[in-house]
Amino acid sequence: MVQFFLANIFGKGEMVTKMENTVVKERIKRLREEMAKNGIDYYMMPTSDFHNSEYSADFFKVREYFCGFDGSNGTLLVGRDDAKMWTDGRYFIQAENQMKGTGVELMKMLEAGVPTISEYLLSNMEKGQVLGFDGRVISTSIGEDLEKKLGTKEVTLKIDKDLAETVWTDRPLLPCHDMYVLSDDLCGKSFKDKLSEVRKKMQEYGTKTYLLSKLDDIMWLTNLRGNDVECNPVALSYAVITMDSFTLFVQEKEITKDVRTYCDKVGITLKEYGDVLQYVKEMKAEGNILFDKRNTNFITFKVLLDKVKKEDLRLINAKDPTEDLKAAKNDVELKNIREVYLRDSAKLTEFIYWVKNTVGKEPVTEYTAAMKLDSMRAELPGFIELSFPTISAYNANAAMAHYEATKDNAAEVKKQGLLLVDSGGTYMGGTTDVTRTIVVGDLSDEIKKHYTLTVCGMLRLANANFLEGCTGKNVDILARGPLWNAGIDYKHGTGHGIGYILNVHEGPQNIRWRFTPGQNEAPLVPGMIVSDEPGVYIEGSHGIRIENILEVVGGVENEYGKFLHFAHLTYAPIDLEAIDTKYMDDSDIRALNDYHKMVFEKVSPLIRDEAVLGWLKEATREIN
Repeated sequence: MVQFFLANIFGKGEMVTKMENTVVKERIKRLREEMAKNGIDYYMMPTSDFHNSEYSADFFKVREYFCGFDGSNGTLLVGRDDAKMWTDGRYFIQAENQMKGTGVELMKMLEAGVPTISEYLLSNMEKGQVLGFDGRVISTSIGEDLEKKLGTKEVTLKIDKDLAETVWTDRPLLPCHDMYVLSDDLCGKSFKDKLSEVRKKMQEYGTKTYLLSKLDDIMWLTNLRGNDVECNPVALSYAVITMDSFTLFVQEKEITKDVRTYCDKVGITLKEYGDVLQYVKEMKAEGNILFDKRNTNFITFKVLLDKVKKEDLRLINAKDPTEDLKAAKNDVELKNIREVYLRDSAKLTEFIYWVKNTVGKEPVTEYTAAMKLDSMRAELPGFIELSFPTISAYNANAAMAHYEATKDNAAEVKKQGLLLVDSGGTYMGGTTDVTRTIVVGDLSDEIKKHYTLTVCGMLRLANANFLEGCTGKNVDILARGPLWNAGIDYKHGTGHGIGYILNVHEGPQNIRWRFTPGQNEAPLVPGMIVSDEPGVYIEGSHGIRIENILEVVGGVENEYGKFLHFAHLTYAPIDLEAIDTKYMDDSDIRALNDYHKMVFEKVSPLIRDEAVLGWLKEATREIN
């Protein structure tokens, strides 16, 4: 039986086995009792905090508490007689394992015949029934969609109840950690200059007040950072911006002396985090109000809507201007990012050498391998924290795209097959993300084929030339092409943006072939950073992912328009032991040789160990 250790959620180190599945069932039973007391027929629990952040602190892990699945994306819906959990293809295997015996049914998003949550509710809720959820953790976009669709059946939404407050008696506290200030020299642009750009956008939208709810956008704009979300250097916060004031809502206990001094100096008025809704109700809006419904929770939206109706104003929904402004990095950010990625790549190279020379000689598990890499990264100058928990997955476990080993549940890495390691760090100067799949023993011909096609796809995308105006959707085929030609696909996007000393996942840019309604499709522009990470995942056998981070740079401009291309930020060897050249074109072989030449030239000056240096030269040799 597969076991998963979830100390944060289950408390006191409970092991999730058949017995704990009974615990999950008991929790759902108690939840249904609370639903009945409040007249709720279905209760919905997403993966979100009050700001629709990708990752949430333990306080917000209600969905996880009630079903056992701990992936970063999922929504649990509990009815009087059934319970279902929706998640995407990255987590199908993991969710099935973690929810065994709970009575919760997995709903595989985007698979044929699987309804969306709103479709399911529309089909199953009866006229006059009540759907409940905590309106602080549901985005306005989702809340409005449910309100509109279920209104046809006269379904009522009850959004002011967090039922977990009663059932989850040992719930963690709301996170609260000291904030800190980044210098203007490190950020490349002052708060004052950034605020001026935001106010220009507000004028273009015809607004004079702006409620900003997105945490990483607030941190980027203010040049502040926090530690309220694991692996994301952000503080729980809201900002209300007018043409002559900037009010920041954070927890009083997080405001250090340096932060207060800085805020006083640059004109940021500090108020208590929990007072934002009352402030919005009472403030005198100078004009129309700007907000982004994707990142504003449903209760906040209702408060804003009530305000504009009373004051005869307009509520303008538009993409947060901060999102585009922070996506294209400035010259200082790019300089620092390039340096950080080079040092990070050198450390990863040393780790790959360690894996190659340790497995089979000393005991190594997925967990100890991850801890080794984490400790090596922590030695680098300016290290703040990991940018996400390191994924170290051996053979079949790597088929779960976001598998995470623990000390008490980790496979031994033997001299056979592959070890996939997806990792990154946040430093004073940048945020990194990189995946390498490392050969630790004999491989089948099928695995070599999958590995080679994955490498070909990564390099073909990295070497793309494309016209200005293209989005990630235009270039995704380059990464998937070699795999699609073999009848293979991977159930995740090919690329995502990356923040600067911020979240490892950032928009609006991304690279994917299929777009769902309401999803961003942003043009790629110089200064954007994007990942390039195709893969192959065969359940019960193996998983392969090769990920480099790329910078969008300008190219030639002629009568056909302005061309753009990518420059590598990641310089770490690709394992030649898994390469089978019969699956490569001549151009693929040249691309791999050219990349490895750059890897050796850029990384070798940072390697001090002669044994590692000798190995690196062989690992980046030319192939025919």
